[in-house]
Amino acid sequence: MIGSQRELTLRFLAEPADVNYGGKVHGGVVMKWIDQAGYAAAVGWSGTYSVTVAVGGIRFMAPIRISDLVTVRTKLVHTGTSSMHFSVEVAARDPMGGEPRLCTHCVIVFVALDGVEGEPTAVPAWEPVSEDDRELAEYAQQVMALSKGIEQTVERYRQAHDA
Repeated sequence: MIGSQRELTLRFLAEPADVNYGGKVHGGVVMKWIDQAGYAAAVGWSGTYSVTVAVGGIRFMAPIRISDLVTVRTKLVHTGTSSMHFSVEVAARDPMGGEPRLCTHCVIVFVALDGVEGEPTAVPAWEPVSEDDRELAEYAQQVMALSKGIEQTVERYRQAHDA
């Protein structure tokens, strides 16, 4: 049901094709997993095709090893008119046992479209209920504000050097 799937969890094993020579998963592979989980969550919330528009605050905290059981958790933390912000956590553990370790976290933003080549379309609104929800929503907005500030700085730099 549209507007009801706030959280999504994907689980799988890190495969040999995902890792580098040191046996650790490439950061780009982790980013791909984040994007895939975010897309599934965005479509689940909006009920329509959605595209990634930003990833902010990505932090790689611990390596993921070959054969680790990987869990990618998404949680909707903010909606705009057509945008959806998700908090994403990537954890891993030895599938034979052991405690999961937080490996990566970030905020990813999707915009719902009215078709594959379409225009932005409205998404169901979400409002924070708990204090935890309010803090996550505020965090997501701060991360994206920082990203916008970086974009503006880069653009000023480009304009100054293109002149």
